[in-house]
Amino acid sequence: MDSLRKLDNLPGIAVSEVRGFGKSPAADAGEIVTDGSLEYVKKVKLEIVVQDDRVEDVLTVIEEYTYTGNTGDGKIFLSGVDDVVKIRTGKRGESVL
Repeated sequence: MDSLRKLDNLPGIAVSEVRGFGKSPAADAGEIVTDGSLEYVKKVKLEIVVQDDRVEDVLTVIEEYTYTGNTGDGKIFLSGVDDVVKIRTGKRGESVL
């Protein structure tokens, strides 16, 4: 996370502890959580919204610091954001990032 914090003009990041499973079992996973008959692996979910010209910088940092080569390294999903509203001021658009 420190490497992300060091990126210039990174608007912020949301970090959530989640649980899930993928197509293949992560045999070397840390803690496995059982809920009924399902087994999950504890994971961390990052949510970051950045301007288009910052995407590659953020991807590079995430890939560099999360890669282990093991099953379960995770995935990065990229999606567009149509608009953003800053609740306190009511301002909209990229300038509020």
